Amino acid sequence: MKQLIGRGAVLLLGVVLGLSAALPACAQEKEPERTGGPYVPTPQVVVDEMLRMAGVGANDYVIDLGSGDGIIVLTAATQFKARGFGVDIDPELVKLSNAEARRRGIADRASFQVQDVFKADLSRATVLTLYLLPSMMTSLQSKVFSELRPGARVVSHDYHFGDDWQPDDYISFDVPEKENVNGVPRATIYLWRIPANIAGKWQLKIDAPGGARYDLNVRQKFQKFEGTALAGGRSEKLELAELEGEGIRFAFNSGPGRHVFRGRVTGDTMQGMVELGTGKGAVRWSAKRAVN
Repeated sequence: MKQLIGRGAVLLLGVVLGLSAALPACAQEKEPERTGGPYVPTPQVVVDEMLRMAGVGANDYVIDLGSGDGIIVLTAATQFKARGFGVDIDPELVKLSNAEARRRGIADRASFQVQDVFKADLSRATVLTLYLLPSMMTSLQSKVFSELRPGARVVSHDYHFGDDWQPDDYISFDVPEKENVNGVPRATIYLWRIPANIAGKWQLKIDAPGGARYDLNVRQKFQKFEGTALAGGRSEKLELAELEGEGIRFAFNSGPGRHVFRGRVTGDTMQGMVELGTGKGAVRWSAKRAVN
């Protein structure tokens, strides 16, 4: 009886081992967790439009999060002589992408690595490209906004960051081949330009003949901002507020007219030209962030 049970146990163990050996390696190993969505190839016509909207050139560094087959970075390096890298959670796709970069002779400008998109260093990117599900886009919002430098461009295929961070531009067009993938024969591409951080208090000075000083208090939400200008105990609301990358425009009433400011933000300083509300032409202006 004991011998019969022993043989049964051995037989059962053999069957289990046999089945295990027969399973493909990919079935035995844990599948990569694709929180950004399943791998879906991006049509070349969409890739071309994404890079066109971003204005990619030879001086750009392109990073693609969820790079899949690598087509975006490969195209940027091949057609525009840009540099960059892609990250993906799937080792096989990363291997194929690096092989394609070598085949094209651009491995010195385009590379790919296995990495969680949340751990990728985005600080070098002048252009960031995305094709990720809405939940992942929302989760990445703060990382993208804080790590990219002002003026960097972000381009996303089909999905945006939500209502809080509206795109600066977008375009929709027909892509018939997508119908077989998601049932919708169209693509939408969204573009954002990372705005400078201008939230807080600033000390503004207008050169002569305007010769005035103001205290600015600015509240910012991505590329949108509002605030006040204070001088001589009088507070004026900021109007015509626009922020695109490092470029800034705003206005406020002063005396008989309205000063209109245009300039550039560089870290903790701003400078540019202001059209005086007095009608006396335009002069230079500058501002520095107030020390708390």
